[in-house]
Amino acid sequence: MSGNQLLEEALVILDDLIAFETVALTPNLDMVEYCVARLEAVGADIRLTHSDDGTRANVFATIGPGGDGGIVLSGHSDVVPVHPADWTTPPFEASHREGRVHGRGSADMKGFIACVFALLPGFAELELVRPLHVVLTFDEEDGFHGAPVLLDDLVWNGPKPAAALIGEPTGMQVIGAHKGCYEYTTTVTGLNGHSSEPATAVSAVHYATRWIAGLMALGPDLAERAPADSPYQPAHTTTNVGTIVGGQGRCVVAAECSFEWEMRPVQQSDVSFVKDSMAALEERLLAEMRVVHPEASIETERVCEVDGLVMDEFSPALEVMTSLLGEAPTGVVSYGTEAGLFQAAGIPAVVWGPGDIAVAHRPDEYVEVTDLAVCLKVLEQLGELLAQS
Repeated sequence: MSGNQLLEEALVILDDLIAFETVALTPNLDMVEYCVARLEAVGADIRLTHSDDGTRANVFATIGPGGDGGIVLSGHSDVVPVHPADWTTPPFEASHREGRVHGRGSADMKGFIACVFALLPGFAELELVRPLHVVLTFDEEDGFHGAPVLLDDLVWNGPKPAAALIGEPTGMQVIGAHKGCYEYTTTVTGLNGHSSEPATAVSAVHYATRWIAGLMALGPDLAERAPADSPYQPAHTTTNVGTIVGGQGRCVVAAECSFEWEMRPVQQSDVSFVKDSMAALEERLLAEMRVVHPEASIETERVCEVDGLVMDEFSPALEVMTSLLGEAPTGVVSYGTEAGLFQAAGIPAVVWGPGDIAVAHRPDEYVEVTDLAVCLKVLEQLGELLAQS
């Protein structure tokens, strides 16, 4: 296909992908079926791995020779939730205006996936010497649940790719490192009672706020702990409490309160610092709570602990990007991706893709059509690279 034909095909596919309401933690099998059909049409070897309940699936597909080596083009199928009233147009209907495609997931990261799938017929026509692997994962946006399942399967059953390109929206900048992403849910259990006699009850809400205040108070210490050569903005490990829920009403002392929080570490020592600091505070809070209610508790569930992508200037993944783009500057970002998981599984990874992370997760999310055109041109060169001996 010509460049214009490829772009037109990518836009059609992107429209289709946006229409799949693949919100994280909800079924994605309709989108998987759509993608598998396109992969089967070009003769790809396809393997699926599933969530425990079978409602979501990862896709690992290979075009070209089997065995180890080759390059992974990886994207996640899921998107973040939406509030339709905040959108100018329906979030799961692609809207084309002013050189942009609007829709949930257009930037993060169905635009990249659409480019990959538009190029599949062309890749299949090449006599590839090294394999091209296409990966789709589930639940990246809520705990990175899918990629570990797929990567465990690869570790045990092969193949082992030589490098992975994670197509997150980077504004077409090559990203060689990013922070980790550690996510948790903490539940405080106290004792309910009438608000007129608070001393006879244990307010889970009150103790949760003290726990949260303790976490937030670590901010200055974490800033001081930042490595002098940290390339990130901000340079230090950060924490955030994203949601909190608990209690029955104004006049009832809350028996339970839970909240979701995260930290984005720049170094492993910060993880220990946060956990140890919060354990010490928790011990003091529990001692107070159990004076009134011996069964009081504070329990933290780990949602995910995904290490960051560590910069490796000799990474085969960066070498691939140099082959495609020439000597382009390599950046770093503070958000997390599945690249760290690939790297931890022994597959060197890099992040590069169309779209701007600043519009991801927001109402009227969009990807620039010009970004899609550049992405197609670069990935087309990747096929030619894999056809060379």
